[in-house]
Amino acid sequence: MRTQHPPARWRRRAIAAAGALLLGTSLVTATAASAEDDPRVGLGGGLYDAEIAASGVELLESLPIPAGFVINSDLAFTGDKAVVGSFSGFQVFDVSDPAAPVLETAFVCPGGQGDVSIHGDLLFMSVEATNGRVDCGTQGTVGSVDPERFRGVRIFDISDLSNPVQLPGVQTCRGSHTHTIVTDPDDAANVYIYNSGTSTVRSPMELEGCENAALTTEPVTEGNPTQWRIDVIKVPLAAPETAAIVSQPRIFTDVETGAWNGLQNTLPGTELHPSGSVYSPTPNTNTCHDVTAFPEIGLLAGACQGNGLLVDISDPVNPVRIDAVADPNFSYWHSATFSNDGSKVVFTDEWGGGTQARCQDIHKPEWGANALFDIVDGEMEFASYYKLPAPQTAQENCVAHNGSIVPVPGRDIMVQAWYQGGVSIIDFTDTANPVEIAYLDRGPIDEPNPTGINLGGYWSTYWYNGNVLGSEIARGFDSLALTESDWMSANEIAAAGEIELDVFNAQTQSMLVHAPSFAVAGSYVDQAERSGDLSAKQLAQVRKHLAEAEALVADGSSSRAVIAQLDNAIKKSGAAPDSAVVEAIAALKATFG
Repeated sequence: MRTQHPPARWRRRAIAAAGALLLGTSLVTATAASAEDDPRVGLGGGLYDAEIAASGVELLESLPIPAGFVINSDLAFTGDKAVVGSFSGFQVFDVSDPAAPVLETAFVCPGGQGDVSIHGDLLFMSVEATNGRVDCGTQGTVGSVDPERFRGVRIFDISDLSNPVQLPGVQTCRGSHTHTIVTDPDDAANVYIYNSGTSTVRSPMELEGCENAALTTEPVTEGNPTQWRIDVIKVPLAAPETAAIVSQPRIFTDVETGAWNGLQNTLPGTELHPSGSVYSPTPNTNTCHDVTAFPEIGLLAGACQGNGLLVDISDPVNPVRIDAVADPNFSYWHSATFSNDGSKVVFTDEWGGGTQARCQDIHKPEWGANALFDIVDGEMEFASYYKLPAPQTAQENCVAHNGSIVPVPGRDIMVQAWYQGGVSIIDFTDTANPVEIAYLDRGPIDEPNPTGINLGGYWSTYWYNGNVLGSEIARGFDSLALTESDWMSANEIAAAGEIELDVFNAQTQSMLVHAPSFAVAGSYVDQAERSGDLSAKQLAQVRKHLAEAEALVADGSSSRAVIAQLDNAIKKSGAAPDSAVVEAIAALKATFG
């Protein structure tokens, strides 16, 4: 394990200085401005009527939480449906018209957390609370041992999404706080679920094989404690009702001593966070909070309480840790997102557990933030932190939370939820200098407590087939759209929207590859303009010939005429043959050959 000791750096980034920012192969931080200049500061509060500040993104629609539901959680997508998990069950929205989403199904099934993921006609749901029942009943359970209790991963047949049918799920010793679908490129008959249980250990009288152990700094090598491992569940697609745990790898083991508790072992109250308060939660690596799989490249990034892990998942049943990092500024490694090519990873720190105001101006930017790493020869190299640049109030629970990649060609862009800090869209093409390029924020929730913290804000904001869709903990389900700005062109937004997926789970990534198009070529031209790689004259000529080529296509003209215009665009650009602009136009030209 390597401990990162990066310098404490805070660069306030001002949205107001839009015209001064250059984006391309290198990112230049905007001129600093005082917090008072940010329109997010001082927003009026409310539940459904709070003031909103936005730049580069607009709120299309916001639908309230259905009656009988509380605390929305994570999201998954299939076709034109968005599934919103919650502590009460899950909701299904038709998002075929992103400006007018429609609630179709509200399926009550309590059990805490309620994170969801989808594979084909199967929906998986995390259950960790002790009130979860096998039959999805709302009456709860009784005592420390109850045969009707369910804690683990529920499995539903959603071949008819309006009428989900629960199949036998998989019970686990610490329930399921989160889970991740892991596919094997060489095994189409099965999928695997990596389960992260973070709650208390069940009695062996309720579930055989559960064994509680005290957290300790002493090496643990005996018995079979439930701590210091994850669960790997195998789901045969032809018979998902037979899903079962097939391994429980101890990926935190010290390779030299064999101790299972081989990474961070901070005990509650024994060490102080750099802020001077106790760590909350405590960075003790006895399970993972959330893991993100990238089966295509055989890697997984594990956000595992006290450590960030890089794991080889080429054999999904037997994952192998290949690197681990720690950071004294991080309280709780919470989630992870790879760049689209898998060469970078962004980890989040859920300092305060998501229920506290951790984005105030008294908090340093490396606390409750993102940590960005480059992956070099199987190791993670720290590059920088990113923290929401607009300070939030003491009434707003705020810290880094769940996000996903926005597939803009040529750039690494992430849309991310910050609880009551709203949504922040970040360009991390240069991992040493991540830059906020868009945001949307509401004023603090003031119900039922008008002066204190009321739990709310975005749990997750994900890009899916052309829009940002968000799960708002207290307010409901939001649909948002990117808007043209100095940081994001119309071409780039259009090109991102050309990536259409049948299913999307944010914690199971794949490479999103753009087919050649006028929007993709235009994106690279726009980026060359920002970086100064194309002069004004060259820029005008390239855009002129691209526009003429696109008009010819619309008119049904011959491919020869289109190709001639694209050849002119390449020639007039004056760019090198291996430049992004020339390669994009050449790829487009090849589609007319």
